[in-house]
Amino acid sequence: MAKNTTRRRWTADFFELMGSMRFAVSLLSFICVASIIGTVLPQNQTELQYTDQFGTFWYTVFSKFGVSQIYNTWWFLVIMGFLVISTTVCLLRNTPKMVKDMRSFREYIREGSLRAFPHKLNVDVGFDQETAVRMSKSWLKKEGYRFREKNSENGVLLAAKKGSSNRLGYIFAHVAIVVICIGGLLDSELPNRLQIWFGSKAPIPATAKYISDVAEETRFSSSNPSFRGNVSISEGGNSSYALLGLGGEQFLQVLPFDIKLNKFIIEYYETNGMPKRFASDVTITDLATKEVQNRIIEVNHPFTKDGITLYQSSFHDGGSKLQLTGYPLGGQTTETFELNMEVAGTSKLTTSLNGEHKEYRVTIDDFKPINVENLNAGTPQPKSFEEQILAVTGSAAGKEREVQNVGPSVAYTLSDDNNQSVKYNNYMLPMLLDDSLVFLAGIQLPGESMFRYVRMPADDNGTLNEFMAMRAAFENPDMRSKAARAFAEKSRDERFNADMITPLAEQALGIFAKGGFMGIDQYVDGTNVPEAERVPENLREPMKKILRDYLLFSAVELRNLVRLETGQAPVSLSSREEAEKQARWFDVSLRALSDLSAYPAPVMLQIKTFEHIQASVLQATRSPGKSSVYLGSLFLIIGVFAMFYIRDRRIWMWIKPGDTENSSKIMSAMTSQKRTLDFNREFERFRQDFSDLAKK
Repeated sequence: MAKNTTRRRWTADFFELMGSMRFAVSLLSFICVASIIGTVLPQNQTELQYTDQFGTFWYTVFSKFGVSQIYNTWWFLVIMGFLVISTTVCLLRNTPKMVKDMRSFREYIREGSLRAFPHKLNVDVGFDQETAVRMSKSWLKKEGYRFREKNSENGVLLAAKKGSSNRLGYIFAHVAIVVICIGGLLDSELPNRLQIWFGSKAPIPATAKYISDVAEETRFSSSNPSFRGNVSISEGGNSSYALLGLGGEQFLQVLPFDIKLNKFIIEYYETNGMPKRFASDVTITDLATKEVQNRIIEVNHPFTKDGITLYQSSFHDGGSKLQLTGYPLGGQTTETFELNMEVAGTSKLTTSLNGEHKEYRVTIDDFKPINVENLNAGTPQPKSFEEQILAVTGSAAGKEREVQNVGPSVAYTLSDDNNQSVKYNNYMLPMLLDDSLVFLAGIQLPGESMFRYVRMPADDNGTLNEFMAMRAAFENPDMRSKAARAFAEKSRDERFNADMITPLAEQALGIFAKGGFMGIDQYVDGTNVPEAERVPENLREPMKKILRDYLLFSAVELRNLVRLETGQAPVSLSSREEAEKQARWFDVSLRALSDLSAYPAPVMLQIKTFEHIQASVLQATRSPGKSSVYLGSLFLIIGVFAMFYIRDRRIWMWIKPGDTENSSKIMSAMTSQKRTLDFNREFERFRQDFSDLAKK
């Protein structure tokens, strides 16, 4: 017996807790805090992005609570579930009481109870009881009150009320919370997670390469009530599956129709080449009825079929075909080679330098036909699709108006036989930076988050030919010797005789060819040289200056020799503008040659031609909770309106015979749930009207 009593008490306490306002407010507070975190902290980012932004410690903390997908974490869904239960229990407990109170006129109130109300009125009127009752009823009707009359031996009670539907506001507001939360749970990952937990669903294994490799337990059926996945289709390809990401794992969602991408449409502005429209021309075939529909799906113009809505989400490369030109960056040759590849494809590359052969593996990571950049902000960095869009639309467009399309780029990875990989990002066309037309060759070493770029000057034909010929000439001892002698013949340096100038100039060219400007500094400073054999410290700076000067003037002669060998005239300095142009080219080329001494690969790949093949990413969504959320929002609007704009009023009037036959006494009181200024004004009007009645 004691056990049953204890069990009943615990059950009652549990339901009391679930239905209490304190518990519901606590749950709402947790949801608000989680929502703030989910709003401030970017969702669905990579581990590397979170680590770069917040550091390893905070990323570890965040990962414990799953804040990268906070709205689908188990604890957030549990809180949402308890909020639904708590609010439902509260509704079940209080709705009958509220409805009963709304319908009640409270005509059971006693005469003595009216004296306890703060807003009361006692008047003697010069009318008999029947007339006073009739006039009171008339006033109540005029003011919009509903009333009931109760007769007793002590007199007549008029119990009146208006605005009782104010209580509906509380009911609708609580129902709105329940309905919206249920809609949120239906549109969350909860339905899919329940199938994983109880339906023996397994993620796609890492070994699966084709759809046929995916087992049945990895697929969600087309009748799945709720999902949100991505469908990636290359131009000319088709798919009837969406890829779902759940808890870091991938699953396959079967669609009841097949989607074929006929063409991915990109339209550009004619003035600056920036994109203005993205759309997918698709053919959708119903797998059951074989019905065929042609549709254009674009941003803000989705397509819905069988309860599944297809949105234009993004796009990426669908296997574009590239013809690449390989430029040697070592040795005396300028002979290029061609390499035909596809995006995401891999190829072997063999290089030869000084009789040594080395194997590399080339992987094309990405190809972008457009790159919208603000060149005034400095050297560009590779951007994602979303960042490219923000560069030309929305708030970013207002901040960076001097943007332009700088043309195609290719990103690739070179891996050597030791599996050491370096990423590269090279632009196809030259761009104007700091008044010089340059090609950009980007390098991202392991552990680095950004690309560092080598600026290589374009020649008069807009190519790299002259620069590459000059690079090869620096590697050629005979060319360096000729350039040094040509410089010595023209030199008027009185510090050295002619026999000393030639070897000094040749030495400067040779050191620079191997190590760039840093190589000259290290040579003079005696890096890796015993102390006794180093140049005295007081002579190092003068020595560096001599070598740099001789390098510059000898390099001018070297360039003229290169131009003569390639059938071009020597550099012309006939005008100031031409001299400044050649000086800029020469400055950029020497800086680039210095940077290339540390370039981690013996070749550089650049786009020659390409066949662009797009792939569209459509988001396939079935959201059964959407209607529930809309309905809940409507309930919330009704509830807020009822609570704030419908005023609850109650009046009780005891009307008794007076001391004479033609007199009566009225004892009345008015009350409201919220005694606002409006209520006070209404009571004053009530008192004034009945006080005027007493004077008649």
